[in-house]
Amino acid sequence: MDKGYAIERYKSAVSLLPLRWQRLALQLSEEKQEIAEEIRLRAGQPLTVLLPCGEVCPTPESDTIIMPHDLEQLCDTVTGYSRYAVTESMSRGYITAKGGFRLGVCGTAVVKQGINTNMRDISSVTIRIAREMPGVSHSIMPQLLQDEEFHSTLIAAPPGAGKTTLLRDLIRCLSDGCAQCPPQRVAVVDERSEIAIMYQGLPQVSIGTHTDVLDACPKAIGIPLLIRSVNPQIIAVDEITETADIRAMIAAANCGVKFLATIHALDMQELQQKPLYTELMDANVFSTLITIGKDRQYQVEML
Repeated sequence: MDKGYAIERYKSAVSLLPLRWQRLALQLSEEKQEIAEEIRLRAGQPLTVLLPCGEVCPTPESDTIIMPHDLEQLCDTVTGYSRYAVTESMSRGYITAKGGFRLGVCGTAVVKQGINTNMRDISSVTIRIAREMPGVSHSIMPQLLQDEEFHSTLIAAPPGAGKTTLLRDLIRCLSDGCAQCPPQRVAVVDERSEIAIMYQGLPQVSIGTHTDVLDACPKAIGIPLLIRSVNPQIIAVDEITETADIRAMIAAANCGVKFLATIHALDMQELQQKPLYTELMDANVFSTLITIGKDRQYQVEML
């Protein structure tokens, strides 16, 4: 990844903060700005930045404490002082900001009839520094194709290993087309708004010219909806977690739709112990598996 681009993304994330916190966050060295993954703000604690080695303060001597009103100001600024307009995503624990940044929000859940409907008394905010890595899928794309046809592919890796980054680039490549494959109609069920990072109807990252996005919708609901509405050749989803997801995928696969999806697993041994994986294999939904190893090395194998 280009160093200048990585640092610029950090600074763009910092620009979302209240002014006094911007000044503090920018004291982090450029070497650390380049690899920063998140900016974390917790009421009663100093601001920290998450690096691959763990959380650090921008300056070792920093003891300035974040107050609840700082978090409220941040949420108001990001939402254009219209927090009521993002109540639904707040109830799911996040806000999407312009520029492709996702803010995880914690506080007091407002629960009605067993369902969380909003968040009040904000106690912490995490700004995830999203960075695109165009081209990371180029080396493995030929292995996912046969006679210019994409074969349903599952990406398995532990949290933070780069599953969504790879997924997003594969979506872009398939949508735009490549030397081995013509452009495909790709539809995305972006349940957690982490793939396309939609902001007011526009994706904040590059996902290709022939991609349709269904944002903030459960996969089990979104998959059949997309089949009826946009006639996709490929459906992409992030983080398969429920049996209902698999049932929807099986039904769609029987209609001829291909899938591109991710699942949490440290390695193949852990993956094989997951009941969800067993269900997927029994249904023959996927024919190709990508695992992500140390230093984001990709391994492709047929299932």
